[in-house]
Amino acid sequence: MNMNSWHVNVKVVFYILIAFLFSFVVRLIWVYQFGEIESFKFAGQFMINTNDGYYWAEGARDLLSGVHQKFDLSPIDQAPSLLTYLLAKILPFSFETIIFYMPSILGSLIVIPIILIAHNLKMLDVGLLAALLASIAVSYYNRTMVGYYDTDMLTIVFPVFLVWSLILAFRTKEEKYLLLTALEIIAYRWWYPQSYSLEFAFAGLILLYALVYERKNGFYFQLLSMMLFAMMGLPSLARIVLVVLVYLIIKQKKFFKYTWYLLGLAIILFFVTGGFAPIWGQLKSFVFKDAIDVSRDALSLHFFSVNQTIREAGQIPFSIFAERISGHTITFIVSVIGYLLMVWRYRVMLLGLPLLGLGFLALFGGLRFTIYAVPICAFGIAYLLFTLSAYTQGLFDNPKTGQLIKSLIVILGSLAILYPNILHIIGYRVPTVFTKAEVEILDKLKKITNREDYVVSWWDYGYPIRYYSDTKTLIDGAKHSGDVNFPVSYMLTNTEERASKLARLEVEYTEQGFAKSEANQSVMNNTAQMTLDYGLKDANDFLESLDTNITLPSKTRDIYFYLPFRMLSIFPTVAQFSNVDVMSGKPMREPFFFQSSRFQDSPTALNLGQGVVLEKNRGTIKIGQQEVTIKYFITTGYTKEKKLFKEEKLVNPQGQMSMIYMQAYNTFLVVDEAMLNSSYIQLFVLERYDERFFEPVILEPAVKVYKVKM
Repeated sequence: MNMNSWHVNVKVVFYILIAFLFSFVVRLIWVYQFGEIESFKFAGQFMINTNDGYYWAEGARDLLSGVHQKFDLSPIDQAPSLLTYLLAKILPFSFETIIFYMPSILGSLIVIPIILIAHNLKMLDVGLLAALLASIAVSYYNRTMVGYYDTDMLTIVFPVFLVWSLILAFRTKEEKYLLLTALEIIAYRWWYPQSYSLEFAFAGLILLYALVYERKNGFYFQLLSMMLFAMMGLPSLARIVLVVLVYLIIKQKKFFKYTWYLLGLAIILFFVTGGFAPIWGQLKSFVFKDAIDVSRDALSLHFFSVNQTIREAGQIPFSIFAERISGHTITFIVSVIGYLLMVWRYRVMLLGLPLLGLGFLALFGGLRFTIYAVPICAFGIAYLLFTLSAYTQGLFDNPKTGQLIKSLIVILGSLAILYPNILHIIGYRVPTVFTKAEVEILDKLKKITNREDYVVSWWDYGYPIRYYSDTKTLIDGAKHSGDVNFPVSYMLTNTEERASKLARLEVEYTEQGFAKSEANQSVMNNTAQMTLDYGLKDANDFLESLDTNITLPSKTRDIYFYLPFRMLSIFPTVAQFSNVDVMSGKPMREPFFFQSSRFQDSPTALNLGQGVVLEKNRGTIKIGQQEVTIKYFITTGYTKEKKLFKEEKLVNPQGQMSMIYMQAYNTFLVVDEAMLNSSYIQLFVLERYDERFFEPVILEPAVKVYKVKM
């Protein structure tokens, strides 16, 4: 190795270290801001700030403990859990510390492939700025900050490494990059099983390039073959063995003439093993979204689609789209221009199109996709800045003056590019998923439950409940399709009798469904199966029968209702999932629920905002242009011993709405009769439980836990 190459390699390593440290240190701003907030800590350790993280934490926890019960859905065989388990085994840190800081460490690795790409293109300075920006760009930071323990830790790192290896393959035509590319695809799929679409986009782009520019160059078709073998729908180990064998064959020059046969075999095996099926499934889920899911069973029931309520899957304005990718709309537009210029200079940068294209899908499929465009746009604006600075330098006859102006442009431009992103980071004060008080309640629950017991709550809280209480749940961050959300929504928004009976049915049928699946028997959704088992053909008739003395399945485990105060703000969304006629898919009469914590009080009226006003003298509530009478006015509060007290006044027996003032929370509720009688309002807000169906277990202002007696 000559001295010049040695110096370049040292510079590459130095730039990587600088960019990595910058990325990591910036992520410590959150730690500095909340270091003294004890409610964000449990047992003296920071808790994580993403719900999904508790899924992977559950798997790693079970791997470390060696305890895992059947059908608990713990991801003990998934990459994030396995990697966390390995790190927890070898590192001298607590488990909580590891999962809290993992995102900031792994997410910062994105600087490595970015700088390596720039090194290959002989523009290291561009790579440094691109790495600095990409590592802290709004959407990338949001999903790799401390505490954001999820697959996003490496979801962008892997494809950027893939771009790097493809660039090397294109520029060098060396066979070793065929194997490297294939192994990267396998590693990416191992880490993030939903990587199908991006892998397919890379393969499609290479096929198009080869057909247009390199039809006679067999190397590109060998590369495509290796990629397709790596993308097959087979276990990772099988694909590793296969790509290594194919690579050894390709290295034998005498087999070069069989390149087209190899490609044909790769295409056939790709489709035969189901390689395209998951790609279509993802497109259907995120792009071609339906408001109603129709079950494929004997009754063809209709359920409300969860995609309609997930903000990440909704359409976003262009300004938000641009800011999440580059920090500012102007920065984004300039970065796209820079990328186009970069492609004009380095055609190989067309390999960034799959990432950029998936990022642009955010305009239609939701903001979750913006993260993919971050590294490519970072390259674009960095390249444009250095190109302009170099052009400006050439305008001066005095080299020193030109160099000074160039340096000023680079420094000031870099600061201008990074500033809005750092400003976002300072203001992005995301809380932990649960507070210390809520986790302490789950820790208490863990001590009185068995691992086979079920806890009923909304899917947002499924993973944290399973992690801290070590119980099962009906729905969670992955299991929340319309057919499983429907019964839980129904339990929370209907009477205690219906809630308790349906809870027993749903839990027992869920366990029976697991057993049937294990035995390779067909399984229909529980609501349809219950309807048919009770001799009915209309699911609505079955739901009505819950008011009668129906025979329930034998009890195999206990069931608990976890009712947090935080659910109050999303209760209308919760109600949407059961506000549908499952037989026809048509919306039913939507129950009325209004919450206000910001209000203006006067001697004659109480203005709750959004056009809802209590007329005190007349005992009526004005809702927009409609005026309705009040039936009950209820006030709740807590004693010093945290015991609930309530004062209830019957205003008008014929009233249509009731008002509840939750004094301890400084919150007013306006509800109709259906919402007033819902199990959530009765059990959490009023602590009014029917002893035939429920018994209290934990009654705290933050969370109420009840045990089902059915």
